[in-house]
Amino acid sequence: MKKIVLILLALGNIIMAATVDKIEVNGVNIPIIFEQDKRLPLVTMQFIFKNSGSVADTTKAGLAKFSAKVMNEGTKELGSSAFAEALEGRAIHIAASTGVETFVMELGCLKEEFAQALKYFDMLIKDPNFTQESITKIKTTTLGSLANKENDFDYIASNELKGLLFEGSVLSKPSSGTIESVKSIELDDVKKFIDQNIVTSKLIVVVGGDIELQDIKDKVSKIIKSMPKGENGEIKNYEVTKEPKEKIIKKETEQAYIYFGSPYHVSVDSKDNYKARVATFILGAGGFGSRLMEEVRVKRGLAYSAYAKVDITKSSSYMNGYLQTKLESLDEAKKTVKEVVANFVKKGVTKDELEQTKKFLLGSEPLRVETMSQRLNRTFMEYYKGQELGFSLKELELIKELKLQDLNEFIKSHKEILEMSFAIVTK
Repeated sequence: MKKIVLILLALGNIIMAATVDKIEVNGVNIPIIFEQDKRLPLVTMQFIFKNSGSVADTTKAGLAKFSAKVMNEGTKELGSSAFAEALEGRAIHIAASTGVETFVMELGCLKEEFAQALKYFDMLIKDPNFTQESITKIKTTTLGSLANKENDFDYIASNELKGLLFEGSVLSKPSSGTIESVKSIELDDVKKFIDQNIVTSKLIVVVGGDIELQDIKDKVSKIIKSMPKGENGEIKNYEVTKEPKEKIIKKETEQAYIYFGSPYHVSVDSKDNYKARVATFILGAGGFGSRLMEEVRVKRGLAYSAYAKVDITKSSSYMNGYLQTKLESLDEAKKTVKEVVANFVKKGVTKDELEQTKKFLLGSEPLRVETMSQRLNRTFMEYYKGQELGFSLKELELIKELKLQDLNEFIKSHKEILEMSFAIVTK
């Protein structure tokens, strides 16, 4: 396949480039995202499995995260301690983690240790530590962590908001699970989850560092050959509930924790995503310059900080935000949030707000692509979302040319963000 090259950043005389190629193994074309960087003798690699994070927790909440923790317990043959010692002795890092839509197996090492690192990586995929001992250990630590979070009021309010926005769906459940769901997870649940999700049909390989692409393809193909093909499956999109709801959670607290959210009808492949990025920055993601911070903190002194952002992914699209305030200021703070959002939708933004946002987003761009991992992640996200490579740079051009009237028309067309649900922890 002809390589598609994306020029991401020029640092002095060094041109950074990420490429997308494919590895064909057992009849499956597996994408490989690659960037060569010879400045340091390091290699990093990720096996990213689509549709296999929290969205795959269809039977028991927290199963994806629990399964990742089991994968971090080494191999059945060596056990947790011996596997960890073997990696540590060679300065090799191997770890599993999950997102909402992905399950990630990550490897990092010195160039000279890459062949050995792949050997351990292969061992882990073929022979995870699927023992009752590892299940019991993970269950104990996870339940302890969840018990500690019973007094983490941000965690509680955030989870309750998700429960309101996505009621009845897999996204309404905490990604770490609940005490009840974690207690119910057994070894067979983890085996089944790994069997269904660590498969080649869901795999995207991401590699960067001081290594040649063909060398990577040759070495990685040997690991992939032993993996089951499995089924890819499409990620389901979950809509936010249309009826605004409110839930008050009573706790022994000195502050009120206000979390709010609403539908946001912009899809992951919408041509208007850049407008949403600019609009949200002005409303609540831009720190001290944002509308929420200006009204809630600066003018009224109701909170130390107030924040709002939009999450636009394959599985969902919604606006959400939060703030803390004094117990006696709860009603006023909630009213202020509603007023700020309503005024934002009704009147849009000013020319000065737009120009300041353009300056920040365009000026801070080099900071978002200064490391290889940032560039690889950006290329991965472009590929994952079905965008053409280089879309991020084109988006910056669109932001640069964005006219005030077009932005305000976009903002005024999204009245659905007024339908806010609230999850509040108070005394």
